[in-house]
Amino acid sequence: MRITVLAVLFGALLLGAAPPMAAAQTAGSPAETPPASCLSLESFAVPAGDHPHDVAPAADGVRVWYTGQGSGVLGRFDPATGASERISLGAGSAPHGVIVGPDGAAWVTDGGLNAIVRVDAETLAVETYPLPAASGFANLNTAVFDGDGVLWFTDQAGLIGRLDPAEGVVAVWPAPRGRGPYGIAVTPAGDIYFVSLAGNYLGLIEETAAGIQITELEPPTAGAGPRRVWEDSAGVLWISEWNAGQVGRYDPATGEWREWRLPGATPQAYAVYVDERDDVWLSDFSANALVRFDPDTETFSSLPLPDHGAAVRQIHGRPGEVWGAESAVDKLVVVRMAC
Repeated sequence: MRITVLAVLFGALLLGAAPPMAAAQTAGSPAETPPASCLSLESFAVPAGDHPHDVAPAADGVRVWYTGQGSGVLGRFDPATGASERISLGAGSAPHGVIVGPDGAAWVTDGGLNAIVRVDAETLAVETYPLPAASGFANLNTAVFDGDGVLWFTDQAGLIGRLDPAEGVVAVWPAPRGRGPYGIAVTPAGDIYFVSLAGNYLGLIEETAAGIQITELEPPTAGAGPRRVWEDSAGVLWISEWNAGQVGRYDPATGEWREWRLPGATPQAYAVYVDERDDVWLSDFSANALVRFDPDTETFSSLPLPDHGAAVRQIHGRPGEVWGAESAVDKLVVVRMAC
């Protein structure tokens, strides 16, 4: 089942204090931000009770994986037919995050199983990699692959983890300030960063002979609540600041931070994703909208979601498409760019 809504965008809102970061278009640089008239929004129903939490476009360029946190399944959705394949992940499963690995498989952080789960894209076979028994309940969150094919992940209970699929062994380390690790990203240079929602910092992970070392980087706003993080093509980190209702920008090359408040009276920035044009997308729980931020003009555009209280907790995409999971209403949503 699908529900189509033409995107009606609010007028772009210019945040006036700071000068724009506009730069001349050069060969090989990301394309310019398309106008609002180029965007359309479509939502699709998935099986009731799945409560999709995270979403990741599949390696085939057509289908989309989603974690059915409410039903303990991994779903694979086909937007052409509206059909969902549902793969059971096991008794007690409560999957949170899903990404596509370099092997084309879906890799899941499963809080219910306290394990990393791999689902083969061809056979749909399920492999489970439990966390060490001594780690306790980890409240697994988000994962990312580094350039060597190693999976790194966060858990809100206060751990950072690593899984090398070639070895099949999960290792974990305590994060600074205890609970709170949430989103995680890898820059084009191969540096691994995560954000801690409860700890209020951006963390740089570096491997050492003794394990890992974490450098804590403080956002300018006290208690900002960094929730998710995504890298752009230049290796700059973009961060959704949940408590502050802001989008943050950290440049590892200069150590410079900048922040912009989302439009509206009480914004709540949950998810963040950077598309192929280096435009920044966020979900705003308070406005029940997807929000696009153009770094060149420092303007926001808002796309209201068709369902009240949709609760988009994660955003991902592929060229020409931005996908979100409407966890509260059992739907997926996509923004398409026609020009």
